[in-house]
Amino acid sequence: MAADISTSILVLGGARSGKSRFAEGLVVDCARERHYVATGRAYDDEMRDRIRRHQVDRGDGWTTHEEPVDLVGLLQRIDDPDRVVLVDCLTLWVTNLMMADEDVAARSSELCAALPGLRAKVVLVSNEVGLGIVPENRMAREFRDHAGRLHQLVAQVAAEVYFVAAGLPLRMKG
Repeated sequence: MAADISTSILVLGGARSGKSRFAEGLVVDCARERHYVATGRAYDDEMRDRIRRHQVDRGDGWTTHEEPVDLVGLLQRIDDPDRVVLVDCLTLWVTNLMMADEDVAARSSELCAALPGLRAKVVLVSNEVGLGIVPENRMAREFRDHAGRLHQLVAQVAAEVYFVAAGLPLRMKG
């Protein structure tokens, strides 16, 4: 991993693929103030425990921000050239947008328009959900489609894109 990272990086992978650990490694290797943006919401005890484990695994040295919907607004508020920001994760953000009846396509475009103008280095983590079978219900299919389109848009503006499987990163761009 490099000692510094470039403008924005997208890290994709499946569940338990090692994508968050890889992304955290990119951030730790960057000599900047570290910020973590959590998009998940703890609706039950299992999710609360999952969030606590992630916090313990990350360790000290992070400023944590919880923002389930206004990701672009938060990124703009904390933007600083001396910072590196890890967003984990875009698929939870898509879920939150859908549950809030937000225009996911418009919010995705807003994020992709904002990324190139940020002075902070930004690493975005997301679950690749389009490799499996076609979901059986409409909402799940819409979620898969929103996530896939968002990934394509972010990959276009990101300086680097990685796909992580079995803890092994594959550089796809950059």
